[in-house]
Amino acid sequence: MAISRRDAIKLSGLAVASTAITGCANSDTPAPVHNCSKPATSFKAPLPDTTKQRVVVVGGGWSGLSVAKYTKIFSPNADVILVEQRHEFISCPMSNLWLVDKVKLDYLTHDYLQAARKNNYTYFQATAIGLDKANNTLKTSNGDIAYDYIVFAPGIDYDYSRWTTDIAFENRLRQEYPAGFIPGSEHMTLKNKVQNFKGGNFILTVPAGNYRCLPAPYERACIIADYFKNKKLDAKVILLDENSGITIKAKGFQSAFDELYADYIDYQPNTKILSIDLDKKTLKTEFDDIEFADAAFYPHVRGAKILELAGIAKDAKNMLEGDINPLTYEVHGHDNIFISGDSRPMGFSKSGNTSNSEGHFVAKLVAAKVNKSAPIKWESPTTTCFSCVSLVPERDIYIYSDYAYNEKTKAFSFSHTSSSEDWKKDGATNAASVYNWADALYRDMFH
Repeated sequence: MAISRRDAIKLSGLAVASTAITGCANSDTPAPVHNCSKPATSFKAPLPDTTKQRVVVVGGGWSGLSVAKYTKIFSPNADVILVEQRHEFISCPMSNLWLVDKVKLDYLTHDYLQAARKNNYTYFQATAIGLDKANNTLKTSNGDIAYDYIVFAPGIDYDYSRWTTDIAFENRLRQEYPAGFIPGSEHMTLKNKVQNFKGGNFILTVPAGNYRCLPAPYERACIIADYFKNKKLDAKVILLDENSGITIKAKGFQSAFDELYADYIDYQPNTKILSIDLDKKTLKTEFDDIEFADAAFYPHVRGAKILELAGIAKDAKNMLEGDINPLTYEVHGHDNIFISGDSRPMGFSKSGNTSNSEGHFVAKLVAAKVNKSAPIKWESPTTTCFSCVSLVPERDIYIYSDYAYNEKTKAFSFSHTSSSEDWKKDGATNAASVYNWADALYRDMFH
């Protein structure tokens, strides 16, 4: 079953890379940018002049929306501008359910203009294309914006370099077998793949490192396998995981794999792809040669490229995340530039709830500067995450965690965690709760 014309129209335009996202964090791939320390040409963005202190937020994902709203709440006299390339928001969290029509596209899609009206900030539709740090100016496709403070919440980009350095081959992977973790056309393509699948091997991958939304590839495997099972297809989801085992909610996912999808999911941990032949539809791992009928290849992730090209990224094992003080979110050497959400370097989950809660805190930090008030003590983000393991009946597993900072080791660790991974006992309750959770977060960002 292909997606409807109505859904296709809604998603059109979202294929273009975004300056944001966050998160299950939620951002499109940023467009190429330049470090404009000495811009050759420039023109002013069509925004009114202001005598107020201006806070610019780059990226309208789960973190950027939270930063924009709460900076205005905590510092009502600030002039807050959200710069986002997309004309409308579409959520990556909950999108796995949309692949199989459990939720409608309307449920995932939200209005940037409404968020700006409700929360008294300015939504400026443009692509960030550079940063003049010396003159406190953000370069955008629609003109220059002067700032007093700026927060980058641009999300992730994909890193295909472990698989190929051939740009043409990389482009084929992006176009023909998109990962489906940057919302928009990737999800449209994946939905068509799943609903039009006729049989054979369907490949999904799990990258190593702190990739976006740790449980999502395992949830996606369950949802697709459930869909194939109900369609009585002669099909198998082959889940190739670079990690030594399921990275989160292992008990719940493994029991679902074993008890619900023994004939439909082939889970292979400790498995790296050595090569892919897209014409023959085969791939080689350290252990096997595998034929596939279709696939969604999820590569490693890195911080959005705008950070690197604007000179505010740190090459920590090539993840190129923000070069920030982990307690204040300030870019080193620039106390008026902040980085929030999935591009920050701390090992917090790259997920929607984490990015949203983190945005609340970053807004406090920025507002304290604007208000010239006392410094704010570090507050932990929170990770609340539901994952669907079956569709009929709908059953979910759940985990919650927050984090602690060890001043002696200068490292973060889990502080409080709780989980509900028994999908037989708690699955129906968790499945109902996920909609309450999503409703609450959408209200928080857009109302």
